[in-house]
Amino acid sequence: MGLLSGLETLAKQNIQQGRVATGFLAALEQHPGGVAGLLQTLRGKGLGDRVSAWTRGEQNTATPDEIHQGLDGTGLIERTALHAGVSAELVSTVLTTLLPLLLRHFAPGETVAPQSQFGTLARELMSKIL
Repeated sequence: MGLLSGLETLAKQNIQQGRVATGFLAALEQHPGGVAGLLQTLRGKGLGDRVSAWTRGEQNTATPDEIHQGLDGTGLIERTALHAGVSAELVSTVLTTLLPLLLRHFAPGETVAPQSQFGTLARELMSKIL
C-alpha cells in the first residue's frame, strides 16, 4: 500500500467515524433517559463491567457483537445508521471505540452530565474525534 492509498483509507475511516459519531449523538438525544438511560440499558444487558471501565476512562473495548447485544432493542444502532447514512454493521463496529469515548466524556466516574450540557459536551467530543 502506497502512502497516498494509506492516507485515502485513513480519511475514509475518519469520515465514517465522524458520521457515526454525529448520528449516534442525534439518536442518543431521542433515547429515553439520554445518557443515563444508555448506561442503564448497557448494564441491564450484561455490559456493566465495561460501562464502569469506560466511565473511568479505560479503553476497555468491546466487540461489535457485544455492542449489538448491549444496544439490541433500543433502536440506537438503527437510528444511528439512518442519521449517518451507513450500515448497522458499521455502526456496531465504530461504536467499539466511540462508546468508551462517549461515556468517559458524558458520564465521567459514572456521574452523568446534566442534559443542559449535552450540546456543549457533544461539540467538545466531536472536536476530539474529527
